[in-house]
Amino acid sequence: MNSTVRNEPVPVLTDAERTPSLLVIDDAEEMRLVLEAMLDQAGYPFVQTVESFEAARPFLERRDDEGRCPYDLILLDLMMPGVDGIEACRWIRADRALDDTPIIVITAKTGSHDLEQAFQAGAMDFIRKPIDRVELLARIRSALRYKHQLDTVKDHERTLVELASRLQEANETLERLSTLDGLTGIANRRAFDVALHRELRRAARKSQPISLILMDIDYFKAYNDHYGHLQGDACLVQVAQAIAGFANRPGDIAARYGGEEFALLLPDTAQDSAYRLAERVRAAVAALGLPHERSACAAHVTLSLGVACMTPIPGTMPGDLIAAADRALYSAKETGRNRSMPLPPA
Repeated sequence: MNSTVRNEPVPVLTDAERTPSLLVIDDAEEMRLVLEAMLDQAGYPFVQTVESFEAARPFLERRDDEGRCPYDLILLDLMMPGVDGIEACRWIRADRALDDTPIIVITAKTGSHDLEQAFQAGAMDFIRKPIDRVELLARIRSALRYKHQLDTVKDHERTLVELASRLQEANETLERLSTLDGLTGIANRRAFDVALHRELRRAARKSQPISLILMDIDYFKAYNDHYGHLQGDACLVQVAQAIAGFANRPGDIAARYGGEEFALLLPDTAQDSAYRLAERVRAAVAALGLPHERSACAAHVTLSLGVACMTPIPGTMPGDLIAAADRALYSAKETGRNRSMPLPPA
């Protein structure tokens, strides 16, 4: 084979090109040795040479920790027995892990038809035999620069995607936190207001009833004064969790309405059903058995509950349902506390 190795100065490599991995596929042993010597002299220490595409496949199927092919450049003889360079290019380009790996074909042919086929199959560049060392190294350097730039862009894209994902997660976390009460972990007043607007509109469209239970811990100021604010906070958390256990359907929402006051919004729920649920909530809180020595209605923590229901029409304001439930709650307190008080449906 008429291949020559000349003694031109070895080009200076950039940091990005200093330790690339190259794969040489050529059926001629002499050519493989010539290429290996050229590349070694030029400062490319990681060169794998194989005699056929079949022998190259185990190397091409290797993947690094990120699922990428470990080779930065493939030097591929165009004319080989078995799978030739054209078919090899097609196979390589069909593998997503190899899609960006530059391929330089080596050919003894001078016609443009074969080169056109090689480029259509996925080759990036070519070099003719006999190989000119300076030309070979120049084309390798150009291909490696392209690969480095492409890898850099993809690394930046991956970083941006990761940052965007983290930002989305952070925003979702902030959104979730912005709708939760910081102490009790159930919905806060903001989330309740949004849900009430939404469910009122839905109920109006479907002509369905919607119920609201407002509830207050009885004599909670006296509880705080006697047991202290830390114990008061613990009481609020336990009561909130007991109430939240009754918001079981889509659209139901248990919320801390403010201070020691809680709300339970119940879409598509009639007055009688809401009242029965209120009584179950009251019993569940009583069953917690939280001592309350300063209560005038029981020896343990209790709730007073006001139940209101309406079948809204378009234009019904959230304040209408809230005011009705608040009137019922006031009536429960005025008639002795530790009870559920319904108002007639509106």
